[in-house]
Amino acid sequence: MATVILLRHGRTSANASGTLAGRTPGVHLDDLGHTQADRAGDRLAVVPLAELVSSPLERCKETAKAVAVRQAAKSRVHSDRALTECDYGEWQGRKLRELARLALWKTVQTNPSAATFPGGESLPQMQARAVDAVRRRDAEITAAHGADAVWLAVSHGDVIKSVLADALGMHLDLFQRIQVDPASISVIRYTEARPYVLASNTHEGDLSWLAPKPPAKGGRKKADPGAAVGGGAGAGTRV
Repeated sequence: MATVILLRHGRTSANASGTLAGRTPGVHLDDLGHTQADRAGDRLAVVPLAELVSSPLERCKETAKAVAVRQAAKSRVHSDRALTECDYGEWQGRKLRELARLALWKTVQTNPSAATFPGGESLPQMQARAVDAVRRRDAEITAAHGADAVWLAVSHGDVIKSVLADALGMHLDLFQRIQVDPASISVIRYTEARPYVLASNTHEGDLSWLAPKPPAKGGRKKADPGAAVGGGAGAGTRV
């Protein structure tokens, strides 16, 4: 199966001011956010991306564009509404310090599977549509470009955390243990046996190991033997 790179959008003025932007239109990257997106684009420039997919919100599209312009091959950014921000309903646009005083805040922190935002969606609904979108598109990209293909999904903090939790086999009630910073890169490789989380919340480092490798000697690809006992020789190493 293909490998998906999950990239959170860069910082926005809403992030900097402690405001829950949600799906508010017109929320753009701030100066630091643009710098963060450019840095992510530089890291990903060495990885030929089979497809670039983004949440339709401006901050994600701006981040995705910073990646697309650095790809060797001309890349178009596809929009996917299933990767959009959680619908926070009446919480949208409010200060986090105010929301932290509400009873629902504690539920979101300790029992998120029971959290439904007033006038919005529940966190299980958010996770279900995001995981379905990522797994479905991953299968489509594998069929179109092969199992070594690598693609990018640009989305939001809680959305990416929920996708990582699913890949790790974690109950949604534990997803607050996962940190996903602005413009951070996480990586999941799906296989028939299980997903492998190859990286989480990274900001620096070489990503060339993600680039598709030439076919194995003889032209035949070895079947995935599963998780290496003892930890193996590292990503991208042929044994």
